[in-house]
Amino acid sequence: MSTINWFEVPVADFERACKFYEAVLQKQLFINDQRETMGSMLGVFPHDGQVGGCLVHNPQYGYTPSLEGALVYFTIEGDMDSALARVPDAGGEVLLPKTALGENAGGGFVSWVRDTEGNKVGFYSVE
Repeated sequence: MSTINWFEVPVADFERACKFYEAVLQKQLFINDQRETMGSMLGVFPHDGQVGGCLVHNPQYGYTPSLEGALVYFTIEGDMDSALARVPDAGGEVLLPKTALGENAGGGFVSWVRDTEGNKVGFYSVE
């Protein structure tokens, strides 16, 4: 079992954030309206029933986008260059370009981007 169970990325503008992640990751988010029970709007990322996560709009409980704090990495299927090329058009900024991890770190590549909400998130790809 993975140590990580769930993650939540805070957003200020829910629709704008959903459009950004859907455009860059080329994945459809599941919209879950939890405003009546928890005060939240959720944009749930597709997941395999193991580790999952979502975008959350809920300022009343301190969900504030930030470049600081925990860093969540999204898996990019295929070459990362294509996803990074979509970031500026979707309203974000590439902070760290595609960077090789090296064999000592298990291989693959990482990058960091600033999303439309001001969060720093990471991307990981084997290519």
